[in-house]
Amino acid sequence: MTVQSYDSLFINNSWVRPSTKGRLSVINPATESAIATVPEASKEDVDAAVLAARNAFDHGPWPSMTGEQRGDCIKELSQALQQDIPGLAQLITQEMGSPITFSMRSQAFSPIIVLDYYADLARKHAFEVKRPGMVSPVVCRSEPVGVVAAITPWNAPLFTMMLKLAPALAAGCTVVIKPAPETPLDAYRLAEAIEKTSIPPGVVNIIPAGREVGEYLVSHRQVDKVSFTGSVVAGSKIGSICGSQIKRCTLELGGKSAAILLDDVDLTATIPQLLPAALMNNGQACIAQTRVLAPARRYREIVDTLTDAVANLRVGDPLNETTDIGPLFAERQRERVESYIEIGKAEGARVSTGGKRPSHLEKGWYVEPTVFVDVDNSMRIAREEIFGPVVSVIPYDNEENAVAIANDSDYGLSGTVWTRDAEKGLDIARKIRTGTYTVNGMSMDFMSPFGGFKQSGIGRELGQEGLNAYFEYKTINMPADYKI
Repeated sequence: MTVQSYDSLFINNSWVRPSTKGRLSVINPATESAIATVPEASKEDVDAAVLAARNAFDHGPWPSMTGEQRGDCIKELSQALQQDIPGLAQLITQEMGSPITFSMRSQAFSPIIVLDYYADLARKHAFEVKRPGMVSPVVCRSEPVGVVAAITPWNAPLFTMMLKLAPALAAGCTVVIKPAPETPLDAYRLAEAIEKTSIPPGVVNIIPAGREVGEYLVSHRQVDKVSFTGSVVAGSKIGSICGSQIKRCTLELGGKSAAILLDDVDLTATIPQLLPAALMNNGQACIAQTRVLAPARRYREIVDTLTDAVANLRVGDPLNETTDIGPLFAERQRERVESYIEIGKAEGARVSTGGKRPSHLEKGWYVEPTVFVDVDNSMRIAREEIFGPVVSVIPYDNEENAVAIANDSDYGLSGTVWTRDAEKGLDIARKIRTGTYTVNGMSMDFMSPFGGFKQSGIGRELGQEGLNAYFEYKTINMPADYKI
C-alpha cells in the first residue's frame, strides 16, 4: 500500500500552506523506515486554525443548526470514512504497528460506530426544554461550549479523535484537532473525508504538531474547552493550564487495570479472552488488563496456563492477519518497555515467558509478549503503566484481598472479573473503583460513559455523558403566566 505525504494543513476547509518549512516524519515501526512526511504546524498555524474555528462558531451557521441538521452532516462524515475501511486500517497499522485484525475492528471500524451513534443522538437530543420552576416556568437550554481543542495520542489515533470530534460536532462546537506527531496520516484521511461532507468551513481544523505547539493550543485564549487523551504527566500539565484560565477540560489518562480471576474460574474459556484483554494493541492500550490477580490456591495452575498461551502468540509483521503481537510504535517505547522488564527482574519478579527481542525479526521495534510471576502489588511493574506487552500475575488470598489489591492503584480506568457466577462477578464489580468494568470478558460500550477514577482522568467520553461534556447549560426564567 502506497502511503501519501502531504504539504498543507487543513484549516477552514482549505489546504493551507504552513507558516514554516518544518516536517514530521512518519516511521513504520515494523520496518523502521519513513513512509511519509507532513507539515509540522507552528504557533502561527495554531492561531490560524483557532481563528477559523472561532469565526465558524461566532459567525457561522453550525451552532445554530438543528440537531437533525448536524446529525445529517455527521452521518455524511461516517459514510465518507466508510468508503475504504480496509485501507484506513492498513494505514494506521503502518503508522503505529497495530496488528491488522485489531486495526480493522478497533482502529478503523470503531470510529464509524461512534460517529453513527452521535449522529443519531444529535437528532434525538432535546436542546431546549421547558420546565415548571419553583416560582415561574423556566426554559433550559443545552448550548455548545464553543471552540474545542482536541489533542489525541498515537496508540488509537482515529478512534480517540472520534471520541472528541463526534460529540463536539453533535453539540454544535467547532474543533481544532492536534493529532500526535507520530501518527498524523489518519487525521489527513479524516480531512479528506470532511471535504466530501456538508460540514461548513472552519468547523473542523487539523494541525499536526509536537508538544510545545500543543501547549500553545491548550493555552490559547480563544479556545473554550480542551479534550485530551494521553499520559498522566501531560494531562496534569494541561489540567493546570485549564485551571488557571478557568477553561473546561476532559482528561482521559492512564490505567493499570486488574483482571480478577475468581477461585471458580474456567481457564479453558477464560484464557483465550483474557489474552486480548491484557495484550490488545501490542499492550499499548490504557484499558489493557495488565495485572492478573489469581487465587493463591490455583496460582501455579493459572501461571502455567497463561504462560503457555502467551508463549504461543505469533509475533511478526502487523499487516499479516495471523500476527497476534506487532511492534511497539517507536524505538523509545521499546526502550521504555525493556527498562521495565529489567526493573521487574531487579525487584524479584520472575519472567515465565518472553522478556526479550524476538530473534527471528531483524527489523522493527518488537518485544516478546512477557509474563511476570511472583509479583507483589507494591512492585513498580504492578503500579506504573508500562504500555507494552507485559503482564504481571499477582496472587491473592481471598475475594476481599483481591478487591483490595485491585483498588490499590493510582489509576481507576478499567477492570474485569472472571467467574462461573455472573452475580458474584457483578458484586465484585460494584466494589472496584474504576470507570468501566466487565464481567467475563472485555467490553467498551459506546452508548455508555467511558473514563476513569483517580489519576485515570477527569470527565467522561461516549454515551449521553460524552455529549453533555460539550454543553454549557442555560436557565431562562420566564414570567409566571408563560405557558409551557
